[in-house]
Amino acid sequence: MTDAREKSAKILDDYAKTLDKAYEEHTEDARKRAKMQEEAETEKLGRERNKKLSIGQLDLRREVSRRQEELKDKLFVEVRDKLANFMETREYLDLLEKQIGAAKKVAGDEAMIVYMDPSDEDKARRLAMHHNVTVKISEYSFDGGIRAVIPSKHILIDSSFKTKLEEARHEFKFDLGGKQ
Repeated sequence: MTDAREKSAKILDDYAKTLDKAYEEHTEDARKRAKMQEEAETEKLGRERNKKLSIGQLDLRREVSRRQEELKDKLFVEVRDKLANFMETREYLDLLEKQIGAAKKVAGDEAMIVYMDPSDEDKARRLAMHHNVTVKISEYSFDGGIRAVIPSKHILIDSSFKTKLEEARHEFKFDLGGKQ
């Protein structure tokens, strides 16, 4: 009987040890799975957060860009108003004189045609006589300044305000003062 009890106790001990070992393995496996699931969820939440941040940044950039365009539009409306006022001054006539003089230097002895904006028709005759050039009034407005053509050299000199404003608008960038 004692021998049977000892064998039974040993079998029970072995069985208990096997169960304890299986329990530890199962617990360790469950911990690993839980940790992996936690890491996967953390990674998923991180991706979702980054996605929302990216979308938010894009929305902010669009809004900043839209506002900058609005401000740029307002700025260039003001510039056009100032140009319109400038075109009524003596300095504007001086500018036209300088533009024609510069075009004549490029033309040299070659024939040149100076085109003026329809709004400057009153100035055309005086400038033509003063600089001894052919002056024509353009069929369409280019907002002031001149355009000169030197046919023999196939050269167009565009000193019109319209072209200069378009170039300035195209190249205009807001300096927000941040690091770049």
